[in-house]
Amino acid sequence: MAFAKLHCVQSLQQAQENQQTDALIVIGHFAAVEDEKLAKAINVAQQSDHRVGKETLLVTQAEVPGKRLIVSPTGPLNRDFDDVRQVFDAAARAAKIAQDAGARHPVLMLNAVDINDPRYQQAHLAAYLGFCQALYQPLEAREAHGEEAIEPTTDVTLVGALDADWAMAIEAGKRVARDLAGTEPERMAPPRFAEYCRQAFAHTPVKVSVIDDFQQLQHEYPLAAAVGRASISVERHRPCVIRLEYKGSKPERTVMFAGKGIVYDTGGADLKVGGHMAGMSRDKGGAAAVAGFLKTVAEVQPSHLNVIAEIGAVRNSIGSDAFVADEIITGHSGKRVRIGNTDAEGRLVMADLLSHLREEAAASDLPSDLYTVATLTGHAALSKGPYTALVPNGYARRQQLAQQLFDSGESYGDPAEISWSRREDFDFVKGHTLCDDLLSSNNGPSATTPRGHQFPMAFLVGVSGLDAHGIDSDKPINYVHVDIAGSGIEGGDWQHGKPTAAPVTCLAGHYLR
Repeated sequence: MAFAKLHCVQSLQQAQENQQTDALIVIGHFAAVEDEKLAKAINVAQQSDHRVGKETLLVTQAEVPGKRLIVSPTGPLNRDFDDVRQVFDAAARAAKIAQDAGARHPVLMLNAVDINDPRYQQAHLAAYLGFCQALYQPLEAREAHGEEAIEPTTDVTLVGALDADWAMAIEAGKRVARDLAGTEPERMAPPRFAEYCRQAFAHTPVKVSVIDDFQQLQHEYPLAAAVGRASISVERHRPCVIRLEYKGSKPERTVMFAGKGIVYDTGGADLKVGGHMAGMSRDKGGAAAVAGFLKTVAEVQPSHLNVIAEIGAVRNSIGSDAFVADEIITGHSGKRVRIGNTDAEGRLVMADLLSHLREEAAASDLPSDLYTVATLTGHAALSKGPYTALVPNGYARRQQLAQQLFDSGESYGDPAEISWSRREDFDFVKGHTLCDDLLSSNNGPSATTPRGHQFPMAFLVGVSGLDAHGIDSDKPINYVHVDIAGSGIEGGDWQHGKPTAAPVTCLAGHYLR
């Protein structure tokens, strides 16, 4: 797995001593330039091109590596709404220009970015991650053309204090997440999703196990099996559950994830029409992010954590055996679920995963944090825009877990916003008759349903048995539902956009630093 290897130095002079460096990228606000020689070079460039310092541009400069100077402005960084993503974005813009110009080992340097400001303490990391995000190419493209041909930048030297191993561990996880989220539905059908995980975690401390026997899935994961029912006749589309498990040497806490891995979502019997099916190979972004975070865990190898993930890799196909609205299906927890809409399949896949994890958490002596991570609702994208939506249960709210994740996201440039669950959400998913305990969803679009991204959290609490572990119980358990429908893809272009790997960086910043 190739991406630009990071080298960190303390000064520009040290970077220039490396004969391989072949471009200098300067990122920041150019109202003032801190380095005297650089200030002179930029001033000379501005005399012939007034855009220098205002737009991302390459200019020829004899005294910098490769005679290539790329000036990439962030704009002002002191306003109410400024944040470290401006550094990330400026690095991404510059990376593409540098690579297209032929640079293979550029130098990254910040200018006038106050790393003592809490907003910019992770600015050096943001610059490296933005650089890598821009140069990432999809898995299918790398397999077709070769990594060296389309990802030729091999190294980057960063001027500043940053732990290179830590930064590359995050990027390794983000790369796994982007590969799994962005790859087309045949290349990343459930069995091949599982095989990618086996390869990604080979020779690491993360144990990978796969359940792909359909009878076992029906018994242990009946709601997920129902979603995958119409895909069984096509062997390469058959569903599976992938378990990833990391054990720390001195664990103080267990972090558990249920990941939505819908490798393709036709909508099922409630078929997506009017062109809305395009891009639904990215409906596995939650599972991809979970696997990506485990990859970072595998690289960092924290002693203080156990991390367990269960991923439901399922294709929601249409066919004669497709599950339909009005069916009542008993989940792993014993709760009877009336299907409201087959296009609300992701919460069904995660329900049994979460129920299994809830049992483990309840039986453990260690405190546990449980998460569901999913590209779940259009409502999250509509109400939160490009931000991850966090919906905590009462205990996670009391323990300030959502606030801690929010703070991590702000610091690391992987931002989230908090939504609270309310009694209306739990009322919304109550069963309507004595036949059923819960309703999976209404039969309208989430984007036009009031509280459309909050009520699925209430459903997941009820269907998994977590309602027995609230603040009123003897064994309360932290739980946060994470909806990345708005944050998972650049620009919200689900068919063509590049996956962002949200919230891998946020989770890494919270749990691994």
